[in-house]
Amino acid sequence: MIGRLTIVGIGLLGGSVAKAVRARGAAREVIGVARNADRARAAVDDGTLDRVTEDLAEGVRGADLVVLAAPVRTIEDLLERMWSALPEDAIVTDVGSSKAAIVAKAEALAANTPRTFLGSHPMAGSEKSGYAVARADLFQGAVVVVTPTDASEPRAVKAVTGFWELLGARVVTLEPDAHDAAVAAISHLPHLVACALVDAVSREWPHALGVAARGFKDTTRIAAGDPTMWQEIFLANAAPLREALSSFRRALDELERQIAAGDAALVEATLARIKDAREKLA
Repeated sequence: MIGRLTIVGIGLLGGSVAKAVRARGAAREVIGVARNADRARAAVDDGTLDRVTEDLAEGVRGADLVVLAAPVRTIEDLLERMWSALPEDAIVTDVGSSKAAIVAKAEALAANTPRTFLGSHPMAGSEKSGYAVARADLFQGAVVVVTPTDASEPRAVKAVTGFWELLGARVVTLEPDAHDAAVAAISHLPHLVACALVDAVSREWPHALGVAARGFKDTTRIAAGDPTMWQEIFLANAAPLREALSSFRRALDELERQIAAGDAALVEATLARIKDAREKLA
């Protein structure tokens, strides 16, 4: 059992971590750190958090495990601000959806002030945000990627892996750069494409939105995500995202060429290959 768990950021992910931990009795004390303590008070009132503070240093003081549940660029800033206040034996992880820059920041800080960090990224969430939509079962059956490097302490890998498994997740290990390339393709690119699709239709065929049915709504659901969070993700993972976007353009161009050529057999064969690949997803 964790003695004191501190969660920095009490939104969808941070709130869900707190709810999941509380539901499983996995920590004796759960502390929340929020930019606005009044807005996070609901998590204290419903018993999810023991207390909440706006003071980052106070929040991490005495913590055994710290989970940074903030936007990716904010996580880098949080690491720098709290590093010297961390207990020497504390373990820090995060939920950021890009990893290379965050891990590099932590390792640079550790070179001067030894502390223990291991990056992680739960592949779970929603287009909705805020504590009101946090769920104790959010991580049940979800994949969580942990991103150790040669500098990672074995005890951190064991502790962070065990923590996510306790919350019901399946843990996968990737190097930070490999993680960023993977999520650019399967998470960040789809979000960008959904946004572009909504933008194209709303600008060029706004009247069509009145008859939009389930197919369009399902395809573009993620475009309703938090703009502030997603601009940080796009910019923080810009290089892998641009590579993924180039690959997408090539695939889109190929489909366009096949349609323009009017080759029904080729179009059907391409769609069948794509259908087969999609059906192999669990």
